[in-house]
Amino acid sequence: MDLALAEARLAAARGEVPVGAVVVRDGVVLARAGNRTLADKDPTAHAEIVAIRAACTALGSERLPGCDLYVTLEPCPMCAAAISFARIRRLYFGAADAKGGAVENGVRLYADPTCHHRPDVYGGIGEAAAAALLRDFFRDRR
Repeated sequence: MDLALAEARLAAARGEVPVGAVVVRDGVVLARAGNRTLADKDPTAHAEIVAIRAACTALGSERLPGCDLYVTLEPCPMCAAAISFARIRRLYFGAADAKGGAVENGVRLYADPTCHHRPDVYGGIGEAAAAALLRDFFRDRR
């Protein structure tokens, strides 16, 4: 999670919402990313999506079985679906997102019977640091 937090800090320095993500398999980091929606002019360039794309490229596959994703914020519906489609084994996330989350909040995608793949989910990992990054970022914007 420390690497994901570092990516979130880099995203904040670029003016992006500070969310970071890291894809790991067998203890090896395959990809790491922060939000890039502003830089890429792409509403889908959330940290999770960018990291998943890079990991898929690194492995030469559209699926990431046996891979774990560390992300600083509970994934939104788009990212939760991408995690499922990529067949991520485990999802570790930091801060819960009562407004935009889709794992433990909101639509709770993985609890829906139509969800084809459900990763093991572990929330609250590095939560205080992740929440502080987000809180400070938005406080400074106001």
